[in-house]
Amino acid sequence: MKLNTNTLSILPKNIIVPTYDRSTIKTGIVHVGIGGFHRAHQAYYMDQLLEHHGLTNWGICGVALLPFDDKIYQTLKTQDGLYTLTIKELDGSVSTRVIGSIIEYLFAPENPAAVIEKMAHPDTKIITLTITEGGYNYDDTTGEFNRAHPLIQQDLLQPDHPQTIFGYLTQSFKRRKERGLKGCTIQSCDNIQGNGHITKKMVLSYIQLAEPELLDWVSHHITFPNSMVDRITPVTTKEDIQFLKEQTGIEDLWPVVCEPFHQWVIEDEFSAGRPPWEKVGAQFVADVAPYERMKLSLLNAGHSVVGILGALVGYDTIDEAVKDPSIRSFLISFLDEEVSPTLGALEGIDLSAYKKSLIERFGNPHIKDQVARICSQSSAKLPKFLLPTPSYQLQHNGPISHAAFLIAAWAIYNLGLDEKGNQLVIEDVKKEALQQKAIMAKNDPVLFLQMPAILGDVSGSERFVDSYLKAYQQIRKFGIIKSLVTMK
Repeated sequence: MKLNTNTLSILPKNIIVPTYDRSTIKTGIVHVGIGGFHRAHQAYYMDQLLEHHGLTNWGICGVALLPFDDKIYQTLKTQDGLYTLTIKELDGSVSTRVIGSIIEYLFAPENPAAVIEKMAHPDTKIITLTITEGGYNYDDTTGEFNRAHPLIQQDLLQPDHPQTIFGYLTQSFKRRKERGLKGCTIQSCDNIQGNGHITKKMVLSYIQLAEPELLDWVSHHITFPNSMVDRITPVTTKEDIQFLKEQTGIEDLWPVVCEPFHQWVIEDEFSAGRPPWEKVGAQFVADVAPYERMKLSLLNAGHSVVGILGALVGYDTIDEAVKDPSIRSFLISFLDEEVSPTLGALEGIDLSAYKKSLIERFGNPHIKDQVARICSQSSAKLPKFLLPTPSYQLQHNGPISHAAFLIAAWAIYNLGLDEKGNQLVIEDVKKEALQQKAIMAKNDPVLFLQMPAILGDVSGSERFVDSYLKAYQQIRKFGIIKSLVTMK
C-alpha cells in the first residue's frame, strides 16, 4: 500500500506509527537539505519528542533547496511528509517506524518567496542545515568565503530569487528586521569541525556583500551553535525499497535505512528557544570541540582507513573490509596508539567503549555501507579527519606509522585499480590531479606527498616521509594484507 496519511491506520501492526495528531503541530523548525541523514537523525529526534512529550510547536518544514532535490520534494509531497525509517540491528533484526515530524515541505526553485517567508515567520525559531560541506562555499585553501562563485554573484544581482542558502537566509533576516520580529538560530548539522563557526563566518561574509546594513542586527539576534552529529546512514538502494515492500507491503518511494546508534552533541546557544532534545538522548554542552575531534578522528578517520585499505584489497562493503583480521587489527592499533593520545577528557564518554562500538558499527552486516561511498571525496576528508593525528604526534614525538601507511595506500589507490586488477570507482573533485601525482609516485613516491593543499606539511617531516616510503614500497611489493601483517 502507498504510504500517506490515509493509510497510516491500516499499516501492519509491527510498524511503529505516529500516535500524535500531526494536524495540530505547528512548524518551529525549517530544515534545508532533507536527505537521508536528516531523516535518520534530526527528524527522528523530533519525531520522538512529538511522540513521547506532547510538543505541538516544533514540527519541521523540509526545504529542498536545489533543482536536483526535486525527487525528495515530490516524494514527501506524495506521502504527506511521511517516510519509513528502518533500523538494522547487529543481530539481523530490523524495526521499521513511520516518521511524522516533517509536516510541511517546500521546493525552493519552484517558490523561493514561500521559502523566504517560512524562514522569516515568527513561529520559526530554528533553521537547521544539512547542505554538505560544499554548500558552505568556502575556499579549501584559505578558509574564506568564495565570493566569485557564479551562484553567489547571481544572488547578489537577484536577491528576491536566491539560489544559495546565503541568499535565502539574508532575505529572511531582512524581513525579520523590517517587521520588528525576534531573531532565530541557524544550526548546522553537517559533518564539519566547528560547523557553527563556519556557518556564521560564511553567512556574515555574504551579508557583508549583499546587505551590509544587516550585520549589526544579525550579530545581536542570530546565533550559530556548533554541533556534532552521528548516525551511519547509507544511500537508499532499490533493494531497500523492494525489501520494505516485500516485508511490510508498504510502498515508500524513498525510505531511509540506518544503524541503531545515534548521537547528537549540541552547544546550548539558541536565541529563540529550542526543543528539549536532551529528553530523547541529545547532549547539550558548553564546548562541542572535544566531541567533534573524537568523532572526526575516530569514526570518520576510521571509516577512511577501512575504506581505502578495503578498496585496494577488493572489498565492496565496509562490513566485509573490517571483518578482515588484518584490516581490523590495523584499525584498532591506529585508534588506540595514534588517535586516542590526541584526545582529551570527554565528559560523559567512555572512550574504550566508544571505540569498541565503532568496530561493531562498521561490522554491521545489514547496513552494507559501500566502500566507494566512504572513499569518495577523500581529498576533502583526509585533511580534516586523518592528518590532525600525525600532525599532533609529530609535534609530540609520538607514533605515526599507521597514518603514514594509510597515506601510502591512498597514493596507490589513486592509480585506479585494486589488487585484483579491477577498476576502482573514484569520486573526487581532485581526481585528475590525484591520479597524475599517483602515476608520478610510481617512479618517485615522495612526489605524491607534495600536495600542500591536501596533505599539508607532512612532506616536511623526515620521520613521516621515511615511514611513508617504507609503507609504499611494501604495499607495491607485497600488497596490503601481507604489508599489514609485517606491522604487527
